[in-house]
Amino acid sequence: QVQLVESGGGLVQPGGSLRLSCAASGSIRSINAMGWYRQTPGKQRELVATITSRSITNYTDFVKGRFTITRDNAKNTVYLQMNSLKSEDTAVYFCNAESVLTPIAWYRELWGQGTLVTVSS
Repeated sequence: QVQLVESGGGLVQPGGSLRLSCAASGSIRSINAMGWYRQTPGKQRELVATITSRSITNYTDFVKGRFTITRDNAKNTVYLQMNSLKSEDTAVYFCNAESVLTPIAWYRELWGQGTLVTVSS
């Protein structure tokens, strides 16, 4: 069974940086796109950034120039480097993987359990 395991969340001061990681565990042959989403209480989950297997990236406007998404295909891991963090970046960040192929199954979409990022002084 494939799972997405996130790490790297925590408390940081405004203007600071954090790096999130998300590793897909299990026997994986390929993953199409991977990405990060975030959610705050009472709001819908929103896109932060995505990256394809060929490293084509897409960012939502409010993180452009501050966040960088990268990917290590050999490790089935996606990263989110977050710089110049603002209080409004406080949220639970979720990892997402699309079209995950294993030797015995195909998953249209998988989600991690989420990691909390708190930006506060």
